[in-house]
Amino acid sequence: MKSGKLLLGLASGALAGAVAGILFAPKKGKDTRAAISQKGDDYIKGANRSINDFTDSLNHKVEALKSRTKANLSNSKSKQKINEAKAEMHDMQA
Repeated sequence: MKSGKLLLGLASGALAGAVAGILFAPKKGKDTRAAISQKGDDYIKGANRSINDFTDSLNHKVEALKSRTKANLSNSKSKQKINEAKAEMHDMQA
């Protein structure tokens, strides 16, 4: 008999919670789902933007390293200066 009362209590509590949630919800369910979906999209866009910024920065650092290596290995002063300038440009963009 006690388990029957326990199940009845749990079911009535769940029902009361659902009713209270529906009555006191600040927005309609459709609006709430749209807001949750929009927030999720915003987080995904932000993550994509962060990943793109990171990869761009990494690419510029790699290009700067390549230019510095070319400058150190070049035989002429003009090529060395050009590659050093390229490296500085990539450093500024990184």
